[in-house]
Amino acid sequence: MGFGFNLFLIFILVPLTGILLIAWLLSRKLLIGKILGFIWLGIFGLILLVGIINWLTSKTELNKDDYYGEYVVNRDYFRGEQTDWQYNHFRFEITDADSIYFYVTDKQKTLKTYQGTIKTTDPKNYNSERLIIEMEQPTQHILTSNPTTYRNAWSFYLVFNSPKFHNLFFKKGKWKPID
Repeated sequence: MGFGFNLFLIFILVPLTGILLIAWLLSRKLLIGKILGFIWLGIFGLILLVGIINWLTSKTELNKDDYYGEYVVNRDYFRGEQTDWQYNHFRFEITDADSIYFYVTDKQKTLKTYQGTIKTTDPKNYNSERLIIEMEQPTQHILTSNPTTYRNAWSFYLVFNSPKFHNLFFKKGKWKPID
């Protein structure tokens, strides 16, 4: 746990437990034993609760396999014509052969495909592997730099810094026509 919990354990909980244990052994009163049991059950319950909350809210640790799939512009962050236009004109796919195919589209119709390869950073240096993209030149302006990966508790998204559009947010998903 943390430093404060350790101080509480050493200076309050252990001495209180010792005093209650000695009082219970000398008096044999059931109430003191119950108090001691409730205190320790509460502590173990609190530790278990904190562990579960930490597990549920901790960020996803990514490896190379997690990046494989299809990506579309994430319309949840920004709404409007510009985002809808980007959604209908850009998407990409990362295959398990470590290839990336970036599609410039007009809704369902693919106008141009840019091809490249991917690799990831060494996981020893970071908690999670980061995506590195190597594109054949010339390439699309969106792919001039590696994306930044943002991890949530159960998912992640990629942000590309485009000289024309600034940040483009992509999430895993299949393209579907906008109503």
